[in-house]
Amino acid sequence: MGLPGVFFYLFSAVLLASALMVVAARNPVHSVLFLILAFVNAAALFLLLGAEFLALILIVVYVGAVAVLFLFVVMMLDVDFAELRQGFLHYLPTGALIGIVILCEVLIAVGGWAIAPGELASVPVPTPPADALSNTEAIGNLLYTRYLFYFQLAGLVLLVAMIGAIVLTLRHKEGVKRQSIAAQNARTPATAIEIKKVEPGRGI
Repeated sequence: MGLPGVFFYLFSAVLLASALMVVAARNPVHSVLFLILAFVNAAALFLLLGAEFLALILIVVYVGAVAVLFLFVVMMLDVDFAELRQGFLHYLPTGALIGIVILCEVLIAVGGWAIAPGELASVPVPTPPADALSNTEAIGNLLYTRYLFYFQLAGLVLLVAMIGAIVLTLRHKEGVKRQSIAAQNARTPATAIEIKKVEPGRGI
């Protein structure tokens, strides 16, 4: 086993451990930090595979935007996690049943999985030669030709999810003055100003 194999097992072990801690950590801030660590190790695995574009996207988009957003939301929201855990025992049987079903599916999939002896030797090298397309160009050609419909559909699903999250979390508080563009444009001089006659030596 060469140096790439050592780094593969190292990054894989840290990735699995950090992914487990995301679920097992009691503090949600720690869970987000472990999630960032998992993303970094997954990006390192992409680099070992020669997919440098996916590795950079994982760091820039998920670590730099999504995970940091999660961290700020968890730190800024005053969430009573003790109150959220009160109904844990009520949903425990349903959760345990779903967990057992998923575990059985994983065991069935792993038990029936096999690799042909000659497949490992015929796996192509992921890194393209110098005269071929770069990793970024190859992904762009696939996304905007063969998988254009699925790419646009994924963007539409994300747009609908974003709009739904904004609509569900938007709350209008009573007594808060809000701007009305139509009312401002409909104002006349009679309604916009009020003239008061002030007597000398007296205030309004």
